Amino acid sequence: MLQRPFNQSRSCRTLIGCGIFICALLILNGCSTFSGRSAGSKVGQFKQDTSVGTEDISIAAVGLVGVPYRYGGNNPKAGFDCSGLIGYVYLKSADIKLPRTIQEMSTRGQSIDDQAPAPGDLVFFNTTGGKYSHAGIYVGKGRFVHAPSSGGTVRLEQIESPYWASRFTEARRLVASSQ
Repeated sequence: MLQRPFNQSRSCRTLIGCGIFICALLILNGCSTFSGRSAGSKVGQFKQDTSVGTEDISIAAVGLVGVPYRYGGNNPKAGFDCSGLIGYVYLKSADIKLPRTIQEMSTRGQSIDDQAPAPGDLVFFNTTGGKYSHAGIYVGKGRFVHAPSSGGTVRLEQIESPYWASRFTEARRLVASSQ
């Protein structure tokens, strides 16, 4: 097996992640249509994107699509659960160390309420009866990356789909000062 220096490997992974992200956006943008049904007023702000300079976070997240889910997992070799994925991406791409649980992460940064989301924002969901029981990373165009469940893989999903829209609770923006 050929060993590459860490920085060269990371640069290659970043370039691959950028390429995957751009291709995914182009493909999904060409395929996307909005149905006449409303996904709910809480996710209405996801129809427009804004930039706050955290696109590297979303690019890194998209680069991990396909990594297997593993409860307690927090790196690409071992797999990820939802909080492990978020912690890994934020540390590697923004040098922001986050707490391990979704509940603790929900206290970081600031709620963006009805503002337009930005790539890199955290999106929280109530999937098990708790306001903050699942989370992902918003990547733009109404999509987010998350590690959904046992037996699955890290996925790119549409936040306005009926399942996710009905469970969406909040989006939060983290910046370096919110560590």
